[in-house]
Amino acid sequence: MSRLNALRNRFVDAPDSLGAKARARRWSWFAECFPDLGRMNVIDLGGTAGAWLRAPVRPAHVHIVNLEQPPPDLPSWLRADVADACDLPAAIRNGTYDLVFSNAVIEHVGGHQRRQIFADTVHALADRHWVQTPYRYFPVEPHFLFPGFQFLPLTARTEILRRWPLIHTPTSDREAARRIVMDVELLSVTEMRHYFPGSRIRFERLAGLVKSVIAYKRA
Repeated sequence: MSRLNALRNRFVDAPDSLGAKARARRWSWFAECFPDLGRMNVIDLGGTAGAWLRAPVRPAHVHIVNLEQPPPDLPSWLRADVADACDLPAAIRNGTYDLVFSNAVIEHVGGHQRRQIFADTVHALADRHWVQTPYRYFPVEPHFLFPGFQFLPLTARTEILRRWPLIHTPTSDREAARRIVMDVELLSVTEMRHYFPGSRIRFERLAGLVKSVIAYKRA
């Protein structure tokens, strides 16, 4: 088990892991794409305060919207509200933002209709956006670190999740495992182009294969 945990750390969790290096590279791309980021008011749909506190870039202000409670005592440049990005309250929906940011969230919102609402929300909140999602056809499913996991029947995925030691939050409970599995619906490039038709598409690659898809719009 310790060897498997070390393997997960090597791929995802450790500061020098492949996942950490990929995140650093995406932050660099993000900063290059929006060089005036330091003067922007950014709304992050589904993000966390921890991610921004660790980030090598810092906008003038970040407004985080997430279903989970934020930590207390956030710095003055960070604000966090508990809300559904597909059903934002008017106070957030009518805010003024320079840029919408979202990292690995659209695959969790639940089905085509809610993904479309999520995309419509992105378009309505600001003229600029950066929306990243893992690519459906990358050989290793990134949430569960299991090859071909996304192509297996629901029952098989549920049973694998109950036993697979590389998952971030393992559970032996069948119903809980099924809910976790059903929470993830990876997207194709075609779907991302559908939801963000006026955006540019950038590919993050690993070993030459597309690992994630980024839809971005500068203005």
